Amino acid sequence: MKEPKAFWNKSAPRYAKSPVRDEAAYHKKLAISQEYFRADWSILEFGCGTGSTAIIHAPCVKHIVATDISDKMLEIAEQRARNAGIENISFQQGTLDNLAFKAESFDAVLGLNVLHLLEDVEAAISRVHRLLKPEGIFISSTVLIKEVSFFWRLLIPLMQAFGFAPYVNRLGKQELLSKLINAGFSVELEWQPATESIFIVAKKHQ
Repeated sequence: MKEPKAFWNKSAPRYAKSPVRDEAAYHKKLAISQEYFRADWSILEFGCGTGSTAIIHAPCVKHIVATDISDKMLEIAEQRARNAGIENISFQQGTLDNLAFKAESFDAVLGLNVLHLLEDVEAAISRVHRLLKPEGIFISSTVLIKEVSFFWRLLIPLMQAFGFAPYVNRLGKQELLSKLINAGFSVELEWQPATESIFIVAKKHQ
């Protein structure tokens, strides 16, 4: 299996051209997120990929810091932002645990389609909690690998062996919800567009 950065750098051109699998669900997630946003908010998105979601949300907030492990993904994201005339996104290469952000720096943190790609989900959620201001929100959209079909659970290790799939964490719904609650979040909203995925808005306790 390739290192995460190498895998996503190689995948970036193909990823950038991939259509959204479920347009209706994607737009519902955008709409729900924007119901929470305020014009003076500062937002962090980790695992931003090629920047599509950050660019859509940018007009709704003051500033977005969008990060990704892949510099190739970020090159595409930066070009997309320029093409869209968006100037309030700062792109940074790195991971949630190696970028130096001050505690309580953000009103919201977005982790979209990324938690299931992390080895230590609990540490990532704790880091998000520290970075949020009191009453800040964490918005995540996550594949529940434990809930995918038996066929895919068998196929994933084979794809990984040949470099066609990255590391995935075999998360389940209750496990994820427990990690959020244990870290000091209350779950404001949970929605499952499909059995194997979940969209969550969680609020940091004061």
